[in-house]
Amino acid sequence: MEYSIATLLSNFSDEKLVARKVLEKKLGCEDSDSMEKLHLTLDILEKIGVIIKERGKYRRVYEEDVVEAKLRCSSKGFCFAIQDSETADDVYIRESHLSNAWNGDRVLVKIIKEGSRRRSPEGEVKLILERANPSLLARVKETEDGYRAVPLDDRLLFELILRQEEERLRQAVDHLVHVEVLRYPLAQNLPLGKVTRILGTDAEEAADTDIVCCKHDLPQSFPEKVIQAAEVLSGEWSKSETKSRLDLRKRLTLTLEPNLDLDSGTGQWIENAFTLEKTDRGNWELGIHIADVAYYIKPNSELDREARKRGTAINLLDKIVPLFPPGVGHCCSLIPGEDRLTLSVFLIIDRAGQVTEFDIKPSIICVDRQISYKQAQSLLGRQEDVEDELSSAVKMLNELFFNLSPVIKARRQQRGSFEIDSENIPSLYKDEGRLGAIATSSSLPVQSLLTDAIVLVNRAVGNHLTSLELPGIYCHQSEPDLEELEDLIKLGNNLHLDLQLENEEEVSPQDYQRFTQQFAKSSVRKVLNHLLKLTLKPVIYSKKPSFHFGLAYEGGYTRCVSPGQRYADLLIQRVLHALFEKGRDRRHSRTKEGVNLGSSTCHDRINWNILPTEVQDELAEQLWSVIPHLNDCEKEAYDAEKDLEGLKKAERMKECTGHIFSGLITGVQSYGFFVEIEDHLVEGLVHVSSLKDDWYEYRSRYACLVGRKNRTAYRLGDRVEVEVKSVDYYRQQIDLVTVRGGSNANFEDWEED
Repeated sequence: MEYSIATLLSNFSDEKLVARKVLEKKLGCEDSDSMEKLHLTLDILEKIGVIIKERGKYRRVYEEDVVEAKLRCSSKGFCFAIQDSETADDVYIRESHLSNAWNGDRVLVKIIKEGSRRRSPEGEVKLILERANPSLLARVKETEDGYRAVPLDDRLLFELILRQEEERLRQAVDHLVHVEVLRYPLAQNLPLGKVTRILGTDAEEAADTDIVCCKHDLPQSFPEKVIQAAEVLSGEWSKSETKSRLDLRKRLTLTLEPNLDLDSGTGQWIENAFTLEKTDRGNWELGIHIADVAYYIKPNSELDREARKRGTAINLLDKIVPLFPPGVGHCCSLIPGEDRLTLSVFLIIDRAGQVTEFDIKPSIICVDRQISYKQAQSLLGRQEDVEDELSSAVKMLNELFFNLSPVIKARRQQRGSFEIDSENIPSLYKDEGRLGAIATSSSLPVQSLLTDAIVLVNRAVGNHLTSLELPGIYCHQSEPDLEELEDLIKLGNNLHLDLQLENEEEVSPQDYQRFTQQFAKSSVRKVLNHLLKLTLKPVIYSKKPSFHFGLAYEGGYTRCVSPGQRYADLLIQRVLHALFEKGRDRRHSRTKEGVNLGSSTCHDRINWNILPTEVQDELAEQLWSVIPHLNDCEKEAYDAEKDLEGLKKAERMKECTGHIFSGLITGVQSYGFFVEIEDHLVEGLVHVSSLKDDWYEYRSRYACLVGRKNRTAYRLGDRVEVEVKSVDYYRQQIDLVTVRGGSNANFEDWEED
């Protein structure tokens, strides 16, 4: 199996000694060649002081002046090493100290000069842990010495020598190609590459999904071993498994999905089902049943290692880059009429929307009916005019969406959480997903109402792990940067909205809740919500319970509802399995009655270690060692999905070259101003050089450009009409020219800044 130094080192934690045999097993070294490669790697790491060997076992060496980070480079040659901790300083690295590392690589950096209040610390790359560019997009050129690949990404400051059949390379000259890196730079030698695919004469000719997959090096297929491992999976289970689980097959169970075309090769499958009943006390018992993927995917198996490597499924609209091959979905997907193993979370919710109690149980279900969001929307409110076979399902939907969901939502809003209007709601996950906040749509409100219920499940499981002191992977979302909000606040106030922060020193979820309420009064609500969404920080994984800004939640929030789409969710399932299979439900064996380890009622009754120490430690190591890698995977997935969205917008605007649109000025700089085209939520730049009617000066105090003679001003919030002048498809840059608009600079106290 191919693995990086970062993957190898992730198996060391807390300076504990690790045997070579253990590393061989965890890294999938099954033949003599892979074992020899591992032994050689360990020897090298020992010689350079990254690990040390004691009594035949290995231990990681941590140095105060050596940090692990990811490189972010500029086209000018200098780089910064970005550490995983948000509070840690970025480390400046000169081009001469990169040691052949490239943009995006994960590296060990040795600090060679301490930072000061105004200067970042300076460092040099000590070791490249993981390469971020095993392939890249490039243009092929012919030189006197042969053929070279010139990367399209100008942050990659090199050319690759191409070694291939001359005829193939001759065909690729001046074309956009996908290049596999065969060898990275070695001393003074340039890297070597091989053209794997000719995409077209330029980026516009290539398919947008091909560009994104190649640019971000997304896997296009599964290794043969992984496919075979998925194909031999059986959906059957033993009688003892049936007896040990809660049998829910006679309970009315529904699945709610974005669409019903789930077998179209997109890679999606059904992971969640729902039940809803009233308790004797008049509360709701909402059951959310999660496909038990962990039952089938064993640790360190071929399927597990591949899923760990991928980290998360990626939504490329018409194409999903999945976590598992289809064979896994055939066993786990919650198909109507088929018995399936699940982990069920039962939430007892009172009339005020408060979860008063919850219980987690391994279970067996059989889905009665599969319903799409649009079907659910059309069925709401109906009861008399539906077919008899739909009657019970409609009754359940009406109870869920008319009675239960509104009180859950109201409870969340009381906490200060907000939601953002978005017509393009991501549909890969049913929780808040990569956005980190609940997205709403006026055309499909059932989706956001369902998200509210799913978020409660994630909260319950996170609360259970923290209360029982079990290892977990928690979701953390920081508050947005105040500086990034300043222009938006100025823009809103220029549009006569009251956008004020409660505390000028920090941003709170309550601020965002008020902002969205103010946006609802504006005629440019779509634009404002879009800009607000862009200010949100990404959700990252952490080993400790952390604050989640978008949900305004302080406790331990984890994700568990998509184990077939996110590797972190699968790991959480394994923790729950360990709890049920190896957890101690009583302090002493002589104690007659134990507690229910799956229920929240046990939280105040446990004063002993639930899991054996070796099990607890092994789980903690499995979860926490993979967190940096999973955060990298989430970042790559976010960038790829955003890249595809940008390419599609650029393609749409390319077709509109010469057309005139109405827009809103959303940013002003000395070199020009940015305009958001309202109809398409596309941003373009009006460069100051295109303003031919006057000499325009930048006024930072008023965030505007002003003409010296005509006193025409272009400031935040002004409406303008613009013509699409040109579009750079690959870089997603849109150049605009003004046709009319702006405002008069009639400021009485107008003065030089």
